[in-house]
Amino acid sequence: MLSLVIPKGSLEKQVLDLFSAADLTILRGGDRDYHAKIDDPRVDRVRFLRPQEIPIFVSQGIFDLGISGRDWITETGADVVSLGEIGGGRATDSPVHVVLAVPNTAPWQQVEDLPEGIRISTEMPNLTASYLAEHGVKARVFPSAGATEAKIPDIVDAIVDLTETGSSLRKAGLRILSTLLTSRTELIANRDAYQDRAKRAAMEDIVLLLQSALAARGQVLLKLNVAADDLPALLQVLPALGSPTVMPLADPAQRAVESVVPRRGINTLIPALKAAGAFDILELPISKIVE
Repeated sequence: MLSLVIPKGSLEKQVLDLFSAADLTILRGGDRDYHAKIDDPRVDRVRFLRPQEIPIFVSQGIFDLGISGRDWITETGADVVSLGEIGGGRATDSPVHVVLAVPNTAPWQQVEDLPEGIRISTEMPNLTASYLAEHGVKARVFPSAGATEAKIPDIVDAIVDLTETGSSLRKAGLRILSTLLTSRTELIANRDAYQDRAKRAAMEDIVLLLQSALAARGQVLLKLNVAADDLPALLQVLPALGSPTVMPLADPAQRAVESVVPRRGINTLIPALKAAGAFDILELPISKIVE
């Protein structure tokens, strides 16, 4: 029913892991294979392409669904429907930032200080030109095919590039002058396909599965037993995604408790629960949380 295009490159592993966690495992012959499939009746075609290309192909109806960053959606000006964010900007959950960077020795302190005719290299010339025009800067923008920071200072005077932490720019002797855009990975849909009732229902199913897998990240299920008299004190210690589930046991003096809690801090939480009277504590992984 749906055709889906997946990004190659830095987003690839993040997306594959998420689809696998959502029980939408993407199957292909090898890492170099650009064709794939999902054992799901809602998806009949899967392709891999560069994220820069995906927004345009989705907007033109070549694919119903695609995954790309907000940076490339903005750069291409693609008219697509965003179905929500599904991850960070590259290989982690952190967003990436499109920044304007200049040499540490440059006198400019804000974008409005840039002189007329300044040379700027970037892989996002449309986004850059639009941003500079908004700030009244008349620049010469040169499209870059990679290694953008290496073009300073003999080829260009400044760059617009992607960064997560800015560390690579600092190592290159550059400082960030301004941030043009903060970008995360998005699931996008073709507008006509989204208006089709059957396709839209299938899209909403896929969004639900992906969001439930995202919600489960960093969470675990704790199951434990506690004496009924110790229950109030234990509940003061126990964090929960929602209200903990408390159930009676065969022994009327005991209670069973279940709760979804953050994995981070579990190493200190379990001893604290033990000290509060918990016993038979189990920590279980979870793959989805459907709210």
